[in-house]
Amino acid sequence: MQITSQQIAGREVFSCLPEAAKNARQRPPLLFIHGAFAGGWMWTETFMPYFAAAGYPCHALSLRGHGGSSGHEQINWLSVADYVDDVRCVVQALAIDPVLIGHSMGGFIAQKYLEHHPARAVALLCSVPPQGLVAAQFHLMLQKPGIFLELNRILAGNYTDTETVREALFAGEADEAMLESWLSRMQNESQRAIWDMSMFSLPNLLHMRRPPMLIVGAQHDVLVPAFLVQTTAQTYGEPCHILPGMGHAITHEKNWPAAAGLVENWLQELEN
Repeated sequence: MQITSQQIAGREVFSCLPEAAKNARQRPPLLFIHGAFAGGWMWTETFMPYFAAAGYPCHALSLRGHGGSSGHEQINWLSVADYVDDVRCVVQALAIDPVLIGHSMGGFIAQKYLEHHPARAVALLCSVPPQGLVAAQFHLMLQKPGIFLELNRILAGNYTDTETVREALFAGEADEAMLESWLSRMQNESQRAIWDMSMFSLPNLLHMRRPPMLIVGAQHDVLVPAFLVQTTAQTYGEPCHILPGMGHAITHEKNWPAAAGLVENWLQELEN
């Protein structure tokens, strides 16, 4: 499956489209929203080709200040509201009514998007919960103080090593070349957005237009622990799916097809 990229008002957008015969099945488009320290690139090697092969038109944006999007020089001042506006801009420019699939911070952005905009459906993968980051931060500080300190160094614009990436993101075996590739593309994150997700801009549940939702976590996630994913599911009255043996980066764990298959089964249920 071919991955293409374009610029939409300064936002980098990757696309991977199904073959014409499969596209005729009129499956809904998917818009992938990446997490902190990452970019749209995190979806291009696994999830996008997988879902395009299953007949879903796939798109993934790099939020402003990330990847090949503009705004890197202002990244520390970018808010969650700015990121929500990025999603809205891409949805309008592509003229799509997508299923939103958000990982980590991307899941939080998808929740905030629902305050002001409709969505066909939303999948939250290892997502920051609607109650914010504070509980996750305290849990990480107590359980993995070294990773907690490293993440704060990355926030300040410093860079880490592959061993920290492995410990923070992966539970199973992680290919060394993949770790090096991930590390080479990691970047600092907006400190303002982190504060927004901690306490200053939590989702207003009363204002959200709630579509069908899928809530997925990972058994060994140290950044968004499984108990917080369960809290998210309870908040929205949805089942909770915890992937065994996986860490935070379920898009790149060795058994990532199990995560993609879970999402695919949910999408097929929506079509029935």
